[in-house]
Amino acid sequence: MPDLHALYRDLHQHPELSLQEFRTAGVLAEALRPLGYEVTAEVGGTGVVGVLRNGDGPVVMLRADIDALPVEEATGLPYASTVRATTSDGADVPVAHACGHDMHATCLIGAAARLAESRAEWSGTLLVVFQPAEELGRGARDMVADGLFDRFGTPEVVLAQHVSPLPAGMIAHGSGPLMAASDSVRVTLFGRGGHGSAPETAVDPVLMAAHTVVRLQGIVAREIAPSERAVVTVGRIQAGTKENVIPETAEIGVNIRTFNEHVRGIVRAAVERIVRAEAAASGAPREPEFDWYDGTPVLVSDPDATARTVAAFAEHFGAGNLIPGAVVNASEDVGVFGTAAGVPTVFWFLGGTDFSTRQDGRPVAMNHSPEYAPDVEPTLTTGVDALVVAARTWLR
Repeated sequence: MPDLHALYRDLHQHPELSLQEFRTAGVLAEALRPLGYEVTAEVGGTGVVGVLRNGDGPVVMLRADIDALPVEEATGLPYASTVRATTSDGADVPVAHACGHDMHATCLIGAAARLAESRAEWSGTLLVVFQPAEELGRGARDMVADGLFDRFGTPEVVLAQHVSPLPAGMIAHGSGPLMAASDSVRVTLFGRGGHGSAPETAVDPVLMAAHTVVRLQGIVAREIAPSERAVVTVGRIQAGTKENVIPETAEIGVNIRTFNEHVRGIVRAAVERIVRAEAAASGAPREPEFDWYDGTPVLVSDPDATARTVAAFAEHFGAGNLIPGAVVNASEDVGVFGTAAGVPTVFWFLGGTDFSTRQDGRPVAMNHSPEYAPDVEPTLTTGVDALVVAARTWLR
């Protein structure tokens, strides 16, 4: 077994942004090679694939994501990240594993080692996939487009997990639609620049953007049935360079989360309709522009395959350590693999917070928070066990 605690600390201290996971990929490939896997790097960019062939039997895929976020870590851990990096648009940003992907990758290395050690007890082929760029919603698509299944075999099932601020040692599971589809759009609004003292000579895109942001919040409240789930978030608004200059343009970044294609279509159309209407109401000199990107489909944990896997979890961990999981509005692109291969995906949440050690009374940090980091144990041991048990459920 590799030293998993040391590996986790190393990955945590050296996070890399999406599409920049070069060191991370190298570390994981080097950890995988001594275990007997055929290792291929640079799959879909910075992805790493390990194949362990062990006689006749099904191909089973285990997946972990490996990218980090542009977040400044504030956990106070002795191995906290102090890394900074340059984004694709040239911005200097802090970087941290604020979503727990370092834990996912470490658990998968541990599971790969355990499964390699126990080859006498099973037969089939293990496909171990370390996926980049999950935070952009494109890493799975990139690996599929790079011939993942043509090159390494089509699995019978895709298995994956995500650490979360649930009690450490627990497994949360759900069946059917589990995580939302995500779509983002970069909207450019066009005005006519001028002096701040003479707004009547200009068309103010800042005011246009402000009205748009407020109006967008009515989509979920007034256009989506209360029985449906949807979220519309404006996470970014940028305009101007000086307080007394009315700029030529304003840009807003909108993200939507939905759980079915019908609602997804309603929300996307409503966003564009409202933006165009506010531009027209403001007398914009030209139509707004829309750049839709980072589309991630609904993550569906296949009911039959999930039931089979969860039954094995109950036998191994005990039913008292399983939690029926709620549907969450966050998104994951792992379902792209199962859809592309035409096989079921099984996804579960791994508890990562040891509540017995919490003495400060502060709220539990959520994923993507500067203060988020899972407690290493028992999270790591549980995560390795879960992947091994899930894989063994499907191997002969």
